[in-house]
Amino acid sequence: MTQTGHSVPDATLDRQEVARFAAMADEWWDPHGKFRPLHQINPVRLTFIRDQLCAHFERDATAPRALKGLTIADIGCGGGLLCEPMARLGAKVTGLDPAQQSIEAARIHASAQGLDINYRADRAETLSQTGTLFDAVFAMEVVEHVPDVPEFAKLAASLVRPGGLMLLSTINRTLKSYALAIVGAEYVMRWLPVGTHRWDRFVTPVELARACKGAGLTETSRKGMVFNPLAGSWRLSRDTDVNYLMAASRPE
Repeated sequence: MTQTGHSVPDATLDRQEVARFAAMADEWWDPHGKFRPLHQINPVRLTFIRDQLCAHFERDATAPRALKGLTIADIGCGGGLLCEPMARLGAKVTGLDPAQQSIEAARIHASAQGLDINYRADRAETLSQTGTLFDAVFAMEVVEHVPDVPEFAKLAASLVRPGGLMLLSTINRTLKSYALAIVGAEYVMRWLPVGTHRWDRFVTPVELARACKGAGLTETSRKGMVFNPLAGSWRLSRDTDVNYLMAASRPE
């Protein structure tokens, strides 16, 4: 497929994508704004994340501070929609995003909530160069925005400590995802600004699992996220045709 009008300066970051999200940074915490879909899927994402982390690190998922002491890096954290609940569960969270505007929005909101989160307006490469390792690394709704998924997976995996876990979510590249995630979500329902996604950058579960394997990780779990239009809510499912989540571990 021929691609035009898109700048791809390197393998793991598309500055045009960064600028797109930076321009919407003041809407990160508006549940009815341009990030409404993320607010809607957040409870489902959080359930998957909490359960995977608790199972992997042998924690009680029902405990109020189930993730106490775990170190987490959220790559492409945006306004902190995942960072804040992780901090409330007791984790020590580092939120990383190349968009300064998004990080400022995240800091302001976290401060108002009395949460101590280490937000950094930077790239994952910078953090990787420090040699810092985390119990868990997130790349949620990120890989469909990067030019080279295998290279990005290697970068993200370089932050996972031995015995740690990487958690990802993205969109499958199917005709169904084109119809629902682009035509439906962007043009018909107007849930997302037109141009938010590029179908050619969607990633199949097989491709993502292969990228994780190439980065030294082993897939441990995979779940789909499906929307019920009658209930107006999302749920976890075995159906990975459109949205899905994946967990992958690094051997001890």
